[in-house]
Amino acid sequence: MRNENTFTNLTSHNSLSPILSQREREIADLSLRNSNESDLVCAVDLGGTNLRAANIDRDGSVHERVKRPTPKSDHAEDIVSAIASAARQCEAESEKRGARVQAVSVVVPGSVHAETGVVINAPNIPCLLGYKLGAALENEIGRRVLLENDANAAALGEMWQGAARGYRTIICLTLGTGVGGGIILDGKLWRGIDGTAGEIGHMSLEPFGGVKCKCGNFGCLEVYASATAIVRMTREGLAQHPGSRLHSIASDQLTSQEVHRAAVAGDLLALDVFHSVGVHLGIAMASVVDIFNPEMIVVGGGVSAACDLFGGYAKEEVLKRAFPVPARRCRITKAECGDDAGLLGAAWLSFAKREDSISHEKAQKAQEI
Repeated sequence: MRNENTFTNLTSHNSLSPILSQREREIADLSLRNSNESDLVCAVDLGGTNLRAANIDRDGSVHERVKRPTPKSDHAEDIVSAIASAARQCEAESEKRGARVQAVSVVVPGSVHAETGVVINAPNIPCLLGYKLGAALENEIGRRVLLENDANAAALGEMWQGAARGYRTIICLTLGTGVGGGIILDGKLWRGIDGTAGEIGHMSLEPFGGVKCKCGNFGCLEVYASATAIVRMTREGLAQHPGSRLHSIASDQLTSQEVHRAAVAGDLLALDVFHSVGVHLGIAMASVVDIFNPEMIVVGGGVSAACDLFGGYAKEEVLKRAFPVPARRCRITKAECGDDAGLLGAAWLSFAKREDSISHEKAQKAQEI
């Protein structure tokens, strides 16, 4: 069943009077659409490799875009300058067509405290660890800035405009350089008391002799189901597969995309690697299903392009290990928003926060009357 409450009060046409003529309705619809398109959030996705920004309207349409390399710097101030520059460029581009950016929302590859704007953990951009990024950006840009974890934002983006439209209790797994997770319970993002909830990539799957993870733990899901893991497992398996086509690729040139292509071509080593990815992912998903009883698990990130190779194994493990009723109910599906998931989620947060503020102000005024 499609969820109809997402921004219904922001964009609903049902409020138009039934006595309007067809022409008047068309004019009203056009006016509303133009209003939605001119009311923008500048969403910025700070990645370990690239920084991307885009202006997004209330309907989820993406307008002006900016993409540039993330600064390779040990100084957080350089990151702040790059984000502010991208936001200003998006704002300037929107003004050329008469639109206006109302807010800025930034997605960070790490754990953030949404209320204080402090970065709690950022393994791919270590200079941000403990940094008051929210305050620094607000000072640089001159307006309120929302911060959110990248996997959390991706989950919201998929709920709003992607594979999870119409669902209210979902888990989103992003399989990229690492493995991220976002948890949405009854339509609300669950961050946890410290803002670190959803680190599903760091669930321990191998308690004895597991591979060491960058987080310091051993046997995390991330070291068995990420792009980095795919490359490592392929290198480890080359000796046992002398006929693999992957021997023709230099070790330092090997990528998860190359392994994917080899698997599609029927390479046994590559197929074994994706079988391992699916099994480990399914074991983690089974725990997620038993704990959260979600309607859907959405799999995104670059590795999700190979869902056809590992998804079946993952579902098999879920059905084998999780309680039968929630296991059968839970849909496991590929994300639909691609690289825009985090940007869309960041915009959704900003629109939702503004709507909450408006509702709160109206309630206060009603009490005063």
